[in-house]
Amino acid sequence: MFSLEIECDPDDRDLLIAELWENGSVGIVELDPLSVRAFFEDNIGPDKLLQLFPGASLRLEEERDWVQVARDLLQPVEVGQRFFLVPEWRDDPTPRGRLRITVNPGMAFGTGVHETTRLCIEALEEFVRPGTAVLDVGTGSGILAEAAKLLGAGEVYACDTDPVAVGIARQGFLGSVDAVASSSVDLVVANLNPETIERFAPDLVRVLRPGGMLLATGLEASEVDQVKAALPPACEVRHKGNWALIVISAC
Repeated sequence: MFSLEIECDPDDRDLLIAELWENGSVGIVELDPLSVRAFFEDNIGPDKLLQLFPGASLRLEEERDWVQVARDLLQPVEVGQRFFLVPEWRDDPTPRGRLRITVNPGMAFGTGVHETTRLCIEALEEFVRPGTAVLDVGTGSGILAEAAKLLGAGEVYACDTDPVAVGIARQGFLGSVDAVASSSVDLVVANLNPETIERFAPDLVRVLRPGGMLLATGLEASEVDQVKAALPPACEVRHKGNWALIVISAC
């Protein structure tokens, strides 16, 4: 057993984690916002991996069940006022009054731990009403779409350009917001990255019905002004740690 410690830009971390799973990792630990440690069995061979991930630091590991070690780091968590997120291998009872979401923290982004996911769930609790039509752009593991359903939304659509994410989420379509009809949803939640939000900004607004709401996140506080410039005027900006969520109401 060996591990690789790899430094990465926060915006690229989710893609890096997906690539590590695809290359045979048996467990991944996010050490901090700028680095991850991925564990591999000896039969994988480190030479190819060091070529794929230049700058990675190799460490030989003692014989332990590193899959279980990685899993143990993912604990059930209460998010917002109403949700209880649980890794699929846990059977912890759901606290009274909370809605349970089982998460698969495999190759798709969205375990509920990240600040942007928490920001979105808290906003969904506030804005989703019975019958609300919701679009989750970049659905990842599908947590936000599932949260919207549990909150009583009507039609819930989810999309992602990553076929692995669509498979893990077990819902939605392969594609993005540019494939969605105009004025077709009441609320769009987009937990992406600044560049993608800017690129799809016209479509994120186009698909909203009059009076609809856009929740855009995946950006750090220092990137808010850059993203706001590509969108209609924001109602407010919410923060959690160093991350931000922009709330926009369509005319």
